[in-house]
Amino acid sequence: MNIMERVKAPTPKFFRVLRTIGLALAAASGVLLAAPIALPAAIVTLAGYVAVAGAVVTAVSQTAVDGEGLLNGGGGVSDPKNKMNGGGLGSDPKMN
Repeated sequence: MNIMERVKAPTPKFFRVLRTIGLALAAASGVLLAAPIALPAAIVTLAGYVAVAGAVVTAVSQTAVDGEGLLNGGGGVSDPKNKMNGGGLGSDPKMN
């Protein structure tokens, strides 16, 4: 799965919320960095770090994929055929 397929694939709810938080952090820090008044150097430096952190959280959250079967052709946690990661333990009596 290439990066474009990952970005277009459905995103889990947790990562959608995390993406929104990252966007809010990046926007708030952008406001502080572009403020027309002089701010203390510590606030400007902190705003720069928050902007980077918000951008990273947003990018990572956007590439999270919903559905175990989308990666590597299956084998996710809930895959009943994969007993190594707990997918088949007790979930389907025919598979055990």
